[in-house]
Amino acid sequence: MNDQKPSEFKEFVGNLKNGIWLFGLSSWVFGITDRSIASFADGYLSALDLMQLFTAATFFMAWLFLKPVSKI
Repeated sequence: MNDQKPSEFKEFVGNLKNGIWLFGLSSWVFGITDRSIASFADGYLSALDLMQLFTAATFFMAWLFLKPVSKI
């Protein structure tokens, strides 16, 4: 009976990590899409718009590397 508890806890923590990662992934995709639409809405790109897009894309790539690994 005691052996099941750690296994269930590890599964729960793994699912929680995956859920947080997927939520972050969708948030970054939304953020980059929003910044892109806002940048192109006025018809030209400024240096500030380019820096914001570059920064968001860099953080998005970093988030992709933080994907939790499955140990099952």
